[in-house]
Amino acid sequence: MQGVYARPLVARFVVATLLNFQSKVLTRLKSLNRILKGVATVTATLIILAIVVVTALAFDFTNGFHDTANAMATSIATGALKPFTAVAISAALNLIGAFLSVHVAATVAKGIVNLDSYDLSVGADGEALLMVVFTGLIGGIFWNLFTWLLGMPSSSSHALFGGLIGAAFAALGTGGVAWSSIAGKIIIPAIASPFIAAMVSACGTALVYWVTNTIPERVKNGHFRHGQIVTACLVSLAHGAGDAQKTMGVIFLALVAAGEATSDQRIPTWVIVACAVAIAAGTLSGGWRVIRTLGKGLVEIESPQGMAAEASSAAIILTSAAGGMALSTTHVSTGSILGTGLGKKGAQVRWGVAMRMVAAWLITLPCAAAVGFVTWWIAHLVSGATNTLTGAIVDAIILLAMVAVILMRARRNPVDASNVNDDWDADAETVDSSLQAHEKVAAGVTTGNAPGAANAAHGVINDAYSAAHTTTIKGK
Repeated sequence: MQGVYARPLVARFVVATLLNFQSKVLTRLKSLNRILKGVATVTATLIILAIVVVTALAFDFTNGFHDTANAMATSIATGALKPFTAVAISAALNLIGAFLSVHVAATVAKGIVNLDSYDLSVGADGEALLMVVFTGLIGGIFWNLFTWLLGMPSSSSHALFGGLIGAAFAALGTGGVAWSSIAGKIIIPAIASPFIAAMVSACGTALVYWVTNTIPERVKNGHFRHGQIVTACLVSLAHGAGDAQKTMGVIFLALVAAGEATSDQRIPTWVIVACAVAIAAGTLSGGWRVIRTLGKGLVEIESPQGMAAEASSAAIILTSAAGGMALSTTHVSTGSILGTGLGKKGAQVRWGVAMRMVAAWLITLPCAAAVGFVTWWIAHLVSGATNTLTGAIVDAIILLAMVAVILMRARRNPVDASNVNDDWDADAETVDSSLQAHEKVAAGVTTGNAPGAANAAHGVINDAYSAAHTTTIKGK
């Protein structure tokens, strides 16, 4: 009888042991699953962060070659510096200038996107902020490349700000954008800076020509070419001090979003070095299309005018950078060049080109914002169907496709050091007349003023057609 009763007891013991073991295994598996999910989340966040950092450095590179013209266009146009020498000097000074200050970087990191809208202790909110930064960068890169293709000296800074504003608005609505900071440190300076630069440059140019009116033109231009080298270097230094910081601010914002830094922390040294190298490399590549427009298209400039423009630009940009104001070097430099045309009696100012530039300035923010808005929604929809990392990868592919299309279009009409100083065609319909000129050369028009030659060729064709038509009628 004891054996009969013992068997159920043994069975119960075995079952209880097995159940206890199962419970422990399940607990361990749940813990392991939580750990694996956490690792996967961290890994995904880090991958997205890496994509954002690389994209930010790519934007910094485009900023470099897009805005080289701000410092060196006038020196190249007047012959004070050879094209490759000019961009090499500018690249070196951009590199140095990037280490001078981080005040503008703080403005970008904390003054565009409203960080209070995100709880960065939650991983999902961190990834959401990373996507805002990433899609904002896409907007900035696209507009930089598009305006470079047209030879249009638009603001890289405003392209970046517009992209971030559009992405933040798409993600959070009006509450996601720090409007007061944008108005005070971006919009108002953008409106005021070209006018101030133009007035300062016009006064400086008038003073220069008044003081040197008894000096022969050849001697005067020779001396001022040497002075231009100094002032161009100052503008390059100022450009590095102002514009490299904007990318620093974006990368720092991404680090905060990923939990790799706090908003009160100093910008890491590696971020400063990486941004300095990226903008210098971009500058070294040469933004010849924009250089041509600023150097030859806006004003027929002489060495005294070039020196006055560069000195005015350097003074205004360095002052604003020291005050943490995210000023557009493009607006300042363009205003200064325009001012030289106003300050020199009898100077030719191409107001048609100037008006197209102003139009580009007005649409830069909304156009870049639209690209940031659309790409954020694409990433959001893809992320909803899959995950955030996949959404980021899809947007990265879209960005690469846009870059490829623009670069292929640019290769059809190259502008480089060999033709950057060609005479500007006043009748050209595009901002960069070389676009038309190259197309007309390819079509067999090789002499004369490009549009004039094209019109002449068109007239010859019409005459030939008319003659053939008349002969046909007579034959009948």
